[in-house]
Amino acid sequence: QVHLVESGGGSVQAGGSLRLSCAFSDFAGYPFSTYFMGWFRQAPGKEREGVAAISTARRSAYTDSVKGRFTISRDNAKNMLYLRLNSLKLEDTGMYYCAAGGPASGTATPLAPRPYNSWGQGTQVTVSS
Repeated sequence: QVHLVESGGGSVQAGGSLRLSCAFSDFAGYPFSTYFMGWFRQAPGKEREGVAAISTARRSAYTDSVKGRFTISRDNAKNMLYLRLNSLKLEDTGMYYCAAGGPASGTATPLAPRPYNSWGQGTQVTVSS
């Protein structure tokens, strides 16, 4: 059973930066390195959307609206997933969720929710003008 805990959200002015973190644990004993990981966000009244994903082989993918501004990374030694958010815009406001899929191997970087089987509780990001 995978447990995910996000942190690092907050309120920031447009143009600012944040770094989100996600702590991973698997009580079944599968290592973090065997999971593909993703960040999703959901704004009020909108569907959850995939923001960024990273494969077990560290290949990354981003939704078009965040390319060049957000960076996803993972530290397998620390069981941590990160999302660096730069040049934040008002439309980046939302609840950000960490998700894990697997265990699996390869280059999968899904930005759709369905392949993921574990989710965190979310951390709020609010961008103001």
